[in-house]
Amino acid sequence: MSNHCERLGLLPVAEALQTLLEAARPVMEAESIKLAESRGRVLAEAVLSGVDVPPLDNSAMDGYAVASGDLAAGKVQLPISQRIAAGQVGQLLEPGTAARIFTGAPMPPGADAVVMQEDTETDGNSVRIRTTVIPGMNVRNRGQDIAKGAVVLPAGRRLRPQDMGLLASVGIAKVKVWRQMKVAVISTGDELVEPGQQAGPGQIFNSNRYTLLGMLASLGMEVVDFGIIEDTPEATERALLQAAQEADCIISSGGVSVGEEDHVKNTVTRLGRLELWKLAIKPGKPLAFGYVGETPFMGLPGNPAAVFVTFAVLARPFLLKAQGASEWLAKTWRLKAGFDYHNRGARQEYLRCRLVSDGAGEWTIDIYPNQSSGVLASASWGDGFAIVPPRQQVKPGDLLEFLSYHELGL
Repeated sequence: MSNHCERLGLLPVAEALQTLLEAARPVMEAESIKLAESRGRVLAEAVLSGVDVPPLDNSAMDGYAVASGDLAAGKVQLPISQRIAAGQVGQLLEPGTAARIFTGAPMPPGADAVVMQEDTETDGNSVRIRTTVIPGMNVRNRGQDIAKGAVVLPAGRRLRPQDMGLLASVGIAKVKVWRQMKVAVISTGDELVEPGQQAGPGQIFNSNRYTLLGMLASLGMEVVDFGIIEDTPEATERALLQAAQEADCIISSGGVSVGEEDHVKNTVTRLGRLELWKLAIKPGKPLAFGYVGETPFMGLPGNPAAVFVTFAVLARPFLLKAQGASEWLAKTWRLKAGFDYHNRGARQEYLRCRLVSDGAGEWTIDIYPNQSSGVLASASWGDGFAIVPPRQQVKPGDLLEFLSYHELGL
C-alpha cells in the first residue's frame, strides 16, 4: 500500500507521523511555577520525595488497635485504654488492652493490627473482638505509598490533577516545568469572517480558528493569534515572517492546496523549505509541514472536519514532543463496528464516530452519516475516530481501531 500511495504522490500517515516526530525539537527553557497552576504543564526534571507517605504506620479503618499476640490465647474481651483520632499520636499500648482508633490515625507503639469496628462489640469501657486477628491487619505501613527519596514523577510527565495531588502529598509547593510553547495560529481565506460580524454573499464564519484555539488550550500551549490574513502573497509573507519571530511553531488553516489563491504553501517554500505535503489521510490530504526560516510550520487543510482530524492525529503528537512530554501518542482500542462501510481509496480514513452500548455491556462503533471534510457537526456529534485502512471494507462486527477524544484530551 505504501508503494501505491507513493505512485499517487501521497505519504502514508505512519510515515508522515514519523517525519514529524523526528523533526520535533523540545523547548529547552524551564521555569518554576506554583503547583496549583501546573495542570497540563510538563515536568522539566524528576520530582523526588523528601518524606515517607504515610509518615507513620496508621490505621486503614475506624476500629480498635490491638497487639495480635494478646489475642493468641483466644482472649476476645479487652479493656479500652485510650482513644486516638487522626492528627493525634497515641501512647504506648498497655498490654492486654485495645485503643479506639480512627482512619488515618497513627498506630500506637505496641499495637500491630486494627480490628474494624464492624467486627467488634463494645460493652462499657471494653471491646469484644469477633474475628481472627493477624499482624498487619488493616494497617497502612509507613512509606507504603511513597518512600522518602523515591521518584514521585519522572521528567517529561504532563501533569494531570491526580499528579498534582500526588505532588502535594509529599509537600511539593512548586514544580520545575518547561515553558509553554508559543504557537502562532493563522487563518487564511477571503471568504472568512469572524463570528459576530455580518457574513456577506459567499462568506462563511471562521470556525477553524476556534477549533484550533480550543485544541491548543487543551494542550496547555500559549497561542499567538494572527486571526484572518488576506489571500495575497504579500500579506501571507508578512504574517509568516512575523509568526516565525514570535512563536516556536506556526499552524495555519487553508492555503496549502493547489488553487491559484492558496498562497501559504508557495510562500513557505520561498521563505524556508517544505518537507512533506499531500498525505494518504482522509479527511486532510493537503497537509504541509516545513519551516519558515528555522521555525516549524504546519499547514492544515481549510475544511473544518479536516482541520480537526489532522490536528488530532498529526499536529498534537508533534506539539507534545516539542513541549518536552515523554508521551505523545494516544492509545487506541479495538472495538466492533456497528456499520457497513467501504474505503475504496488509497487514504487511511478517520471516521467521526461515537460508541453505542448494546445494553449487555458491549460497546460498538456508530459513524456519523455524513463524513464530508466540510461537515464539522460530525466531530461535535462524535466521541472518537474509527480508523479504516485503505481499501478496507467494513462489515458489522468487524474489529476497528477506535481513537477516543477523551484520550486526546478533547
